[in-house]
Amino acid sequence: MGNPLFATKPLDKLLQEALESGEHSLKRALGPINLIALGIGAIIGAGIFVLTGSAAALYAGPSIMLSYILAGVGCGFAGLCYAEFASLIPIAGSAYTYGYATLGEIVAWVIGWDLILEYAFGAATVASGWSSTLVAFLQDYNINLPPQICDVPGAEWVFFEGRWAPLSTLKLTAAQLAAIPHVTTKFNLIAFLAMIGVTTLLIIGIKESANFNTGVVFVKLIAVFTFIFVAAAFVFKHPAVARENWTVFIPPNTGEFGSYGWSGILRGAGVVFFAYIGFDAVSTAAQEARKPQKDMPVGILGSLAICTVLYIIVCALLTATVHYSRLNIGAPVSLAIRETGVKWGSYVVNAGALAGLSTVMLVMLLGQSRVFYSMAKDGLLWKWAGDIHPRFRTPWKSTGIVGLLVAFVGATVPIGDLGQLVSIGTLLAFVIVCAGVWIMRVRRPELERPFKTPWVPFVPIMGMIISIGLMAGLKAVTWIRLVVWLIVGLVVYFTYSVKHSKVRNPQG
Repeated sequence: MGNPLFATKPLDKLLQEALESGEHSLKRALGPINLIALGIGAIIGAGIFVLTGSAAALYAGPSIMLSYILAGVGCGFAGLCYAEFASLIPIAGSAYTYGYATLGEIVAWVIGWDLILEYAFGAATVASGWSSTLVAFLQDYNINLPPQICDVPGAEWVFFEGRWAPLSTLKLTAAQLAAIPHVTTKFNLIAFLAMIGVTTLLIIGIKESANFNTGVVFVKLIAVFTFIFVAAAFVFKHPAVARENWTVFIPPNTGEFGSYGWSGILRGAGVVFFAYIGFDAVSTAAQEARKPQKDMPVGILGSLAICTVLYIIVCALLTATVHYSRLNIGAPVSLAIRETGVKWGSYVVNAGALAGLSTVMLVMLLGQSRVFYSMAKDGLLWKWAGDIHPRFRTPWKSTGIVGLLVAFVGATVPIGDLGQLVSIGTLLAFVIVCAGVWIMRVRRPELERPFKTPWVPFVPIMGMIISIGLMAGLKAVTWIRLVVWLIVGLVVYFTYSVKHSKVRNPQG
């Protein structure tokens, strides 16, 4: 008898669960286009529209392209491992389920708890960004929302040049500040309502959510292609501007790790990694795919490949159009398109950013509730989290409660380093999935694998090395927050999960 902490969930039981149907199981309604759109919906959002600019300005300069390539290669190795697991074990829990089948219960618990952090706080971060983008989008049409409901409690907003804006984004003299109206914000109602809307859509049904997502993904891609065409035309017309902005492709290191130079490219990769998070969320929908063995690898690897190419092109054009030192702002892509002088392009890009952030919220919350559902079915979380709505066939209680919690976090908590916190959580999941594929090949080589990761163990080992390297490049405070979150999780595990685990207590 082995250590019960490392008890694994039998693979035959997992495969049996995958075949369940009826009103108490999830509904299989998604095809390959839905799955690729789900991946693109999660991947293209805050990363491409928000983080690229600050990562270029603070860490890597124009060589932020190399950061994206490094992060993309790391994701490629992990994506191949995810694709094998998602076709082999088409169950809703993603890395949590794969960890349970290969590395044991305690590892599965850590990764499940970690994914809850990644998806829930990722959705809260994006809700905040969605609120700011909506305010800017409406201001393009001279509509000013009351600032009291547009930001977290206690933020200072001022009315300057015909629009309300956070004081922190403006450079004003004391005399100017005294002469203009200013208010203190109370509650980010916009972020709150956005999250409640997404939660309601997810409760109503997976097919409806996926169709909405697919439609919005097209809007988002139109915005990305609009930026690419407008910025490319500008660069071809003004090659001297691009040459000047790219004169120093890798800015020299300032003497501090992560501040430009090659270490800046590494830190930049760890930060923009947030922009790739999402392809792993495709694997949480495995139990709702019509033909998971065939379609899951297409959804995971297809969305990852499309987004990596788009990211590199956007980075190149962004840093060629605007000098990297000016990009540390909330909407760098909007700034770049304004620099080109094409006014209609700005409207299209802002609309696309709004659409982009909407789908990220949707897929993050979808992933979070599915991990909750899988953990509850295994007895590691409270029973109500696994309840399926008899009509909608969705885990409605966990979706509703988590959605409400995320809505409050997004509306009340100022979210600064959260992008890095979400990145570190995902990277930890990648390390476990890569290790799991290797272990499963050694322990169960005879299993039929509809999709096989090539070059095992090279691919899993590289996936682990790059993920750990990117984690090492993140700030110390991010590591501290992750450890605190995991300690809270272990308290829950040893006080509740140990007694109710179905793997430990099959008769319970």
